[in-house]
Amino acid sequence: MRARSPHGTRPRTAAPGLAAAVAVLAAVLLAALLAGPAAAAPSDQPGGTSGVLESEALDRLQQRAAEVQADLQQREAEVAAARDALAAAQADVEAARAVVADAEGTLARYQDVVADYAAAVYRDGGAPTPLTVLLSGGDPGDAAAAMGYLEAVDAHTAAVVGGAERQRQAALAEQGAADAALAEAQGRADRLAGEVADLEATAAAVTEELDAALGDVDRQLQQLQRAQGDVNAQTAANWRAHLDQLAAAGVQAPAASALLDPARGLPAGLVPVGAAGGGVQAGAAQLPRQPTSLLVLPAETLGAVTAAMEALGRPYAPGTAGPESWDCGSLVSSVYGAAGIDLPADQAALFAVSTPVELADVLPGDLVFLGTPESGLGHVGIALDRETMLAADGRAGAVVVRRLPAEQVLHVGRPSLGPRPEVPAPAPTGGALRVECGTSVHPPSFDGARAWGGYPNGLIPPSALCPIGVAGHALRCDAAAAWRAMSAAYAAAFGQPVCTTDTYRTYAAQVRLYGEKPALAAVPGTSNHGWGLAVDLCGGIERFGTPQYAWMAANAGRFGWLHPAWADPGNGREEPWHWEYAGG
Repeated sequence: MRARSPHGTRPRTAAPGLAAAVAVLAAVLLAALLAGPAAAAPSDQPGGTSGVLESEALDRLQQRAAEVQADLQQREAEVAAARDALAAAQADVEAARAVVADAEGTLARYQDVVADYAAAVYRDGGAPTPLTVLLSGGDPGDAAAAMGYLEAVDAHTAAVVGGAERQRQAALAEQGAADAALAEAQGRADRLAGEVADLEATAAAVTEELDAALGDVDRQLQQLQRAQGDVNAQTAANWRAHLDQLAAAGVQAPAASALLDPARGLPAGLVPVGAAGGGVQAGAAQLPRQPTSLLVLPAETLGAVTAAMEALGRPYAPGTAGPESWDCGSLVSSVYGAAGIDLPADQAALFAVSTPVELADVLPGDLVFLGTPESGLGHVGIALDRETMLAADGRAGAVVVRRLPAEQVLHVGRPSLGPRPEVPAPAPTGGALRVECGTSVHPPSFDGARAWGGYPNGLIPPSALCPIGVAGHALRCDAAAAWRAMSAAYAAAFGQPVCTTDTYRTYAAQVRLYGEKPALAAVPGTSNHGWGLAVDLCGGIERFGTPQYAWMAANAGRFGWLHPAWADPGNGREEPWHWEYAGG
């Protein structure tokens, strides 16, 4: 709660005649409960672990990174074209050489036939000539026929051998042209490779400047995180103070069932809370005091909000339900479940069954559902007052106290009133991405930018990342929490955690890798590893068809981890080891 804790004097017993003054009394109550900022007020940009920064240092960081990346991308296109031309020239040379070899083989076969004929003539005592045919006697007709045959054989032999030689010469000419084209393509590729090397050197030099700016951004993020921590701590302190006031006033929090119908009666000493639209609110009461009344909520609601306060600062991670990390739905379900009210564990199902109250009547413990017309329902949190909510927030990457954006409120529900008949939650329209706990959820085939926090790719402030507990590997904090939960489940099946070889990849590391493997590595500043949202795995997962890979394919999605479609078998780039976090 942002508010100062209300103060008061001795309680007084409610009388039936007070019903007419309920609305006025409620206004006084809420003014005291909700007015005035606490020592630390929530920001429009939650600090958490991935808070959005607005700063000149971050602007400069983005601009310099974008400039180098644009140059490298331009050269990458040229290098790719040159590489394709070189490959085509090499293929032409190989084809020309094959033609030459075939022509030379044909010529050789004909020459072998001529050589065999010459050897036979030598062995048999000389080549036959018209004179030897005449001297050998015989019928004059046979002699004439023999001389015509000899002329035909000589003419055909000369034509065949000459044709084969001409084919060989033509093939040699084609090979020469192909060799010249290859040399030209190789030269172009070498020139571009030199230019890329120069750009890589520039990028490497710029990383020093980028690292300096990154240091400024990291210090700002640390300050934002400290401010968020102050907000969390102040909110928890205000809530404890409210509980202390209830105890000091001798108020025993009633069960939810005792507050369902204030118009028909409330526990002794309590009076109803007025509704903004007239009448009274179900599920709440107040203890009249001076100068302000004391809000009395059901015991279940007090227990749920108190438990939620204990989760402040824990990482956000989809598919988890505490105590180390939470998603928005599981946090609500768990804290209310522990308090005796069973609720579903996802935001859509919570929306479906939550009995509505007006936004103007929101009280601590109410569920606030956020969204937009395009994305539909996108978040659920626990209201603390009219301006503040507590939530496992995907954008902040943690359980935080954050501003309650009234313009995004789709629905307010009060769990203590019991469930309503189910109502479908608003869904995305027009092809918009689904939003879960305040952040977009990408499908497995998504291959676009996964930018977050306002940071450039590969230049994420260290304070915005969290270790996964394996060597020096780190990821965005919600991804790290999801990875740890997934790894624990994997270990239960295989006896050891997920084997990991690569996680977050800095801009400098991307520059180095690009220099080593330009044909395989992404252009620096474009790798999903640079968002801290991708991992390369091992231990059997790196091969399709293994039990380890099959387990990942069946279970990783529960934790927000997916194998992108482009890396599946038959899609051009088969990478069984590469997995991406799509939970946010």
